[in-house]
This record gives sequence, structure tokens and C-alpha cells, in this order.
Amino acid sequence: MTLVADPVGSGLVSSLARPGGNITGLSLQLPDIGAKRLQLLREAIPGISRVGILWNATSPITPPQLRAAEAAAQAFGMQLESLGVRAADEFERALRTAMRRGVGALLILDDFFLTRHITQIATLTAKAKLPAMAGVTGFAEAGILISYGPNFADLTRRSVIYVDKILKGTRPGDLPIEQPTNFELVINLRTAKALGLTIPAAVLLQATKTIE
Repeated sequence: MTLVADPVGSGLVSSLARPGGNITGLSLQLPDIGAKRLQLLREAIPGISRVGILWNATSPITPPQLRAAEAAAQAFGMQLESLGVRAADEFERALRTAMRRGVGALLILDDFFLTRHITQIATLTAKAKLPAMAGVTGFAEAGILISYGPNFADLTRRSVIYVDKILKGTRPGDLPIEQPTNFELVINLRTAKALGLTIPAAVLLQATKTIE
């Protein structure tokens, strides 16, 4: 496996260090990244206290991310507004709800369904003048303010090492599951300008890429 959200939390394996069975590879560890995304949002938009969280209410991989984000928000003294959606025609309603509840930014959880609708979500956040954070790099290119998450290309390259070892006879269950070590922070400065935001220099220095 190369792009599994949370293999322990989803029950695929009992341990990252000792997976056992016939499953190994690389984990995205998405629940663990939620705290860092909220931290970056707080640094990029000082004073933010209420964040909407957009998530796929039909996906098994998003509830653990939601719980982790809620715990991080409590530690940061922030309040999360849950915006669960089940279909693409619910995005606009979710954004209206976010604005009605006075959120200062939007956190988009990782999910293949939401990723398929990058352009629509980016268009709606621009229309609502709502800064947003996502995990997949393509969101920033589409117009979302910030994306932060594992470098998928790096994970895919690292998976080749597992293939080599297994083909040479190593049992998959004897190979520890590795976590991401290479992360990408992409900031869309065009979007920041359109929103009237000035991204602090300390955040810009952390960026692996800026879009101007």
C-alpha cells in the first residue's frame, strides 16, 4: 500500500511497527496531520478562532480525521463547525452554513470524493471570500489558499523499495509500515491577494511552493 489514510485506525493492521499478515507499505497518517493544518491556518490568519471543517459524511476515512482535528482545535482554543456533505450539490449549502456561523476559514479533509470536485470547491470558497486549507497540492493550484500534506510522489517512489524486498523473499508482515517524511506546503498568493490577506513572512518561509 502507498496512499492509505490510516491503516491502524481502519483495522488493516494492528501496528505500524509490526503489521504482520501480508500487508505493509506506506501510510499517509492523515489524522496526525490535522493539528499541523490548523496550526498553519492560525499562523497564516492570526486571530482566527472559528473554522469550518468540510468532510465527506459517507467516507470511512474522514471520521478519524475529524476527531483528530477536533482534539487539536480544543488544544489551540479554536472552535470547529462541522460541515458534512454527501453529494456535490451540497457544497454550496455547506458554504452558506459556514458563513452563517461566522467561520473565519475552512479546513477541507482529505477524501477522494472531495478531491474530484477541487474546481467546484475552490470556486465556491472564492465566491464566499473564505480562506481555505486542504491537503492535496492540486487544491492550491485550483485556487484554494493553502494546501499542506504528504508528498505523494515521494511516497510512491519509496514504495518501490518494498516491492524489491518482497520480490526478493522478505515477508510483508516483517516490514514496518513507514510514515510520510516529505511534506508540501503550497500557498496561493493570488488567492491571498483576492481575499485581502497578507500571509506572514514566517509562514511563507515554510512554503515549498508559492503561486503568484
